[in-house]
Amino acid sequence: MVEKKRPVKTRIKEAGEGKSRKNRKVAPVDKCGRGKRYLEIAKLADKNKFYLLDEAIEVLLQTANVKFDSAVEAHIRTTLDPKQADQNLRGTVLMPAGIGKNIKILVFAEGAEAEAAKKAGADLVGSDDLIDKIKTGWLGFDIAIATPEMMSRLAQLGKTLGTKGLMPNPKSGTVTKDPAKAVTEFKKGKVEFKLDKDAIVHLSFGKVSLGASALKENFVALYRAIMAAKPASAKGIYIKKISLASTMGPGVKIDLTSL
Repeated sequence: MVEKKRPVKTRIKEAGEGKSRKNRKVAPVDKCGRGKRYLEIAKLADKNKFYLLDEAIEVLLQTANVKFDSAVEAHIRTTLDPKQADQNLRGTVLMPAGIGKNIKILVFAEGAEAEAAKKAGADLVGSDDLIDKIKTGWLGFDIAIATPEMMSRLAQLGKTLGTKGLMPNPKSGTVTKDPAKAVTEFKKGKVEFKLDKDAIVHLSFGKVSLGASALKENFVALYRAIMAAKPASAKGIYIKKISLASTMGPGVKIDLTSL
């Protein structure tokens, strides 16, 4: 006769390896599963208040108490309809104070353009060799730049790079005849912004270590770039809501009338 196996829970209990849920210490969490650290810093940000920009950034710095240099993000909700081709929002902006992060740039180029990109500070430069490497699943870079001549060869990487938002695109300035210039700009803090399916622009505009003044300068540059990129077909109210947040920190709403 084959002996039936006892339930796992029974075996653990008999071996004394389990602990009663009643005796287990659990950190307090709210209904969204956020822990004690978040609940404490969230008290510093009034969720019902719309802050002036200077005030909002100060609150962000106060609530950024993680053990690393956290990013500061802007979440800009628009009234655009992403399903309408003439209401797509996409562009670039140069952060005047940089973004506080070393960006790893890959350039698809050959000949003189490749040499110029290397001198400009590109981290990786190549053509078919890099294409073959990416085919294996490698994606060790933050931004990909390509010359127009290379784009036909990159078509085979459409699924890999496209789903990760890494495919070079003329609208973002990453398909260019002057890759060296593009490398210089992105190294200095040029970033791309675009609308998601919920009509929101999500973008990091710096690190906490940059400080209040630099973060304000970067946000103002971002806000102006998005306002300048307003689609001609957009009528009435364009920006509906803006909130800022540090990594793992609470959101802080901005008073739009103060911008």
